[in-house]
Amino acid sequence: MGLVTDLSPPPSTAVATGHRRLLEQLRADGVRYLFGNPGSTEEGLLDELTRYPDVEYVLGLQEAALVSTADGYAQASGRPAVVLLHSGAGLGNAIGSIYHAARRQTPLVVLAGEAGVEYDALDAHLAVDLVAMARPVTKYAARVNHPSSLLRLFRRCLKVAATPPRGPVFLAVPQDVLDQPNEEPVTPTVFPQTAVVPDAPVVEQAARLLAGARSPVILVGDGVAASGAVDELARFAETWGAGVYGLTASELVMPWTHPLWRGLSGHLSGETSAATVADADAVLVCGTYLFPDVFPLTRSPFRDGAPVVHIDLDAAAIAKNHPVTLGMVSDPRLTLRALTGVLDETMTDAQHEAAAGRVRSIAEQTARAHAGRLRLDIAERDRGPLRMSMIAEALARLLPADAVVFDESLTHSAELTRWLPPTTPGAFFQTPGGTLGWASRARWARSWPGRTGPSSG
Repeated sequence: MGLVTDLSPPPSTAVATGHRRLLEQLRADGVRYLFGNPGSTEEGLLDELTRYPDVEYVLGLQEAALVSTADGYAQASGRPAVVLLHSGAGLGNAIGSIYHAARRQTPLVVLAGEAGVEYDALDAHLAVDLVAMARPVTKYAARVNHPSSLLRLFRRCLKVAATPPRGPVFLAVPQDVLDQPNEEPVTPTVFPQTAVVPDAPVVEQAARLLAGARSPVILVGDGVAASGAVDELARFAETWGAGVYGLTASELVMPWTHPLWRGLSGHLSGETSAATVADADAVLVCGTYLFPDVFPLTRSPFRDGAPVVHIDLDAAAIAKNHPVTLGMVSDPRLTLRALTGVLDETMTDAQHEAAAGRVRSIAEQTARAHAGRLRLDIAERDRGPLRMSMIAEALARLLPADAVVFDESLTHSAELTRWLPPTTPGAFFQTPGGTLGWASRARWARSWPGRTGPSSG
């Protein structure tokens, strides 16, 4: 759909219904796409949509795929996506993909139409408690019961979805509420500023806890990517001389070619995750909770006496399952930047020298291990059956340097990323919730100018 130059609202009629007011709110918030799989209770909204050519309706034929596509748009654009579903049947089909968005912390506003508040007592066809269905897989779930709070609740949903920790929210929009005249004012949603950093004494305390480490480890997750802290994480790791492991890292948090990147911890066994910190005498955790495993440890995996410093904008993630020494509810990018500077000043010359030695040692270990795995792949290249490493090697030769990779290969992800190591923020995505089929979102990556978006499933 072509761009329009006049974005002013269409001329008002004497009586504007909730359908029109909701679309005016979308425009006010800069929402360009409405992803939908409609039914009878959404017809009024679709009729009004013809008045708003700058809000493009993206039709999906199945709700799970539709929500995954909206999820992909939100990731690719960095903006909240808005989805419109049809009653309990549509929401039920979408639950798995909404769960994925919750694990991924994707800012997503899911709307679902229903017949009306008037029919609550009648057990009408398609009737179900939509809020109760959505609540387990969303940050916030509500229902509009009166036209005076339609836009109020939509703005609340948009704000909650986009405020760290980001995630999907749900709003039920009954048809009889949308059909009524609506005089709510349309105002852009205000998002709270979360670019915060701890007070200087707290940063200094963190630096003192970490400076003397001889075997430090860093554990990170998607909060680093959401904050745009990829460069700051690398500089901190280099200063401290620490290897970096990804936990809930479904997109790039550090270039996989960086000598201090130790890979992903895995999401199955708590024992595997515990091994990453078994020898650590100090640990920095940033942008993740501990530990996102299918079978997590119930005991703390940290060494007795080892300081654990946790940075996250999600206060609930800090010390969620295991005690930490110091927790800072703050922006990862700004906090890592500040902590790197203070740590650099706090460390002695001997500690700096030891950190540089750790960087060299880890780099050599990583390079040897990587070269060995590549040699093994090459040695098995001509043996049957067809191996994922052969496919990944071919993709590495054929794909342009700016290709966008959506990896849901799961058990074969190691082979894929060995030959296609992620290096660029916004060009690599994985599935943190175990959901398959979400690579349909690659169509949005392909819409970026000059980008190519393969997927691996």
